[in-house]
Amino acid sequence: MSEIKVKKLTKKYGRITAVDDLDFTFPAGKVTCLLGPSGCGKTTLLRMIAGLEKPTAGGVYVDGKDITRLPSRKRNIGMVFQYPVVYRGISVYKNIELPLKRRNLSPHERKERIEEVLELLDLTEHADKESSQLDNISRQKVSVARAIAYRPDIIIFDEPMTNIDANSKVQFSHFFKTLSQKLNQVIIYVTHDQTEAMTLADRIALMKDGKMIQCDDPRTLYNEPDDLFVGWFLGNPGMNFFTAKLNNSNSRTLVTSDCFSDPLSIDSSILKDDVTIGIRPEHIKLEKSQFANSVQAKVKRVSITIGGQYLFVLDVNSIALKAKMNSSFTSLKKHDKVWIELPKDRILLFDHKEQRVKFNISKNL
Repeated sequence: MSEIKVKKLTKKYGRITAVDDLDFTFPAGKVTCLLGPSGCGKTTLLRMIAGLEKPTAGGVYVDGKDITRLPSRKRNIGMVFQYPVVYRGISVYKNIELPLKRRNLSPHERKERIEEVLELLDLTEHADKESSQLDNISRQKVSVARAIAYRPDIIIFDEPMTNIDANSKVQFSHFFKTLSQKLNQVIIYVTHDQTEAMTLADRIALMKDGKMIQCDDPRTLYNEPDDLFVGWFLGNPGMNFFTAKLNNSNSRTLVTSDCFSDPLSIDSSILKDDVTIGIRPEHIKLEKSQFANSVQAKVKRVSITIGGQYLFVLDVNSIALKAKMNSSFTSLKKHDKVWIELPKDRILLFDHKEQRVKFNISKNL
């Protein structure tokens, strides 16, 4: 099994730095998803790994071998693009076979590989069909089958679900998960769609401004962002943020805000300035009447989100918060008064550099 390492990898276009001094490892047997907004550098990184762009500095290594200056055709990499790449006028079987002929494989070896991927991707019944007879999802499967049959060290998926319909995306997701579990190659999946990333990836590498901000499994990345940007970018909508005051008292630090019924008392010696509080909309507790440790808020806006949940935009003494609730709160409307609590175990703190600060909660005073 191979692994890819990029070391001090940099790509500049004039004064613009697309990838900035990047050190990162893509392990074999894992789906690593490159995620980030448009212009973050994920496509440029992908193209340098594939040999389609030359780095300004740094290198690309496969199992310790420097392939930075190796032409793309000599890198053992398979690629699946946004638009299904199929050869018109020939059968599915021959579509998969064409690249194998360049490897000087015997007819028997080619047949074995093709039949294996046809079965793996549930394409056996389509083997003799001409590619124009296939639907979009089947054509994309043919692109994947061709890449797998070639048996590259690395398979790159460049936003493969961008141009297929919603139902086909569900099908593709199911088959991709099954496929990735059976392969031991390095799999790099590039997308700007966080739902795809959260569903398909073993690890998500979130990029911003040419840098890797954080790489973790999807659950950790979502619940424990190391950077304020990560908390904001992930989620629909992203994390709530607001500023809170600090007061040092002996060995404890008190965090005060109009969103708290009492100061939050924490054990942290590294916090000196005011902090940013972060909390997910779905973690806010909301009730129609007062309850213990709650503060009053006013409903400013109500909308329905994906999955039928209700999103409330709340005002707490001029602090705007978003709260996600289920359908039992449908009777609430604009200007209604409600009561909320921010559970202590769901609160994250970020310093003035927008980096998360770990802390222990002590007894509230």
